[in-house]
Amino acid sequence: MAGMEAVGGEECLEFGAGVEASCSGLFKPGPKVDAQLQEAGKLKTEGNTFYREKKVRSAIGRYHRALIVLRGLDSDVTAAVKGFGPEAPVLSSEQEELLRNTQVDCYNNLAACLLQRQTVDYSRVMEYSLRVLQWRPGDVKALYRAGVASLELGDAHTARQYLLTACRGQPNDANVRKHLQRAEEMLSKEYQKEKALYQGMFSSQKTGPGDGLNGAGVGPKAHGQ
Repeated sequence: MAGMEAVGGEECLEFGAGVEASCSGLFKPGPKVDAQLQEAGKLKTEGNTFYREKKVRSAIGRYHRALIVLRGLDSDVTAAVKGFGPEAPVLSSEQEELLRNTQVDCYNNLAACLLQRQTVDYSRVMEYSLRVLQWRPGDVKALYRAGVASLELGDAHTARQYLLTACRGQPNDANVRKHLQRAEEMLSKEYQKEKALYQGMFSSQKTGPGDGLNGAGVGPKAHGQ
């Protein structure tokens, strides 16, 4: 039934004030907030168990459900739909910290799950990693996965920036260093291609039609002599 309550909260945000009366219980401060935080934590723990058991699809489902449960508690989310649904309750500092920690863990773990799939959606991996970095700019896991996603999406420059920062946090991590090396190699190849392109353009300008003995620039002078 906890899952149904979470979905109800999402409907409140989606359909607005018209259903506020029937859904407002999901956003009341006090014991209800603690219950939602505990429910989200339970779903996250179940997701972790599924992940360890290599049941990636089930793990993804639990992490998504946990985030839905937390959605109505996040002032950043409710502020975006202000006037169309109930506002988020005011959380204590402890509740706010638990909310953010659970969200960070779920988004980090969702990105990890997606990287385990046979066909990886790197744009989604990037999205989840950036959400983590919004709250935790120095999170090494999110920096690493954002770097990997950028690399696979063809942006070696951005990948290098993320991976360099991750490497400072985990200088001995073999995976971080491996992908940082890949980014450096891609940038080196891109530089060599650009260099060859510019050299070719410069060379063609020097030997162009206007610079040869039979070119238009020389012809009139020769004719005048």
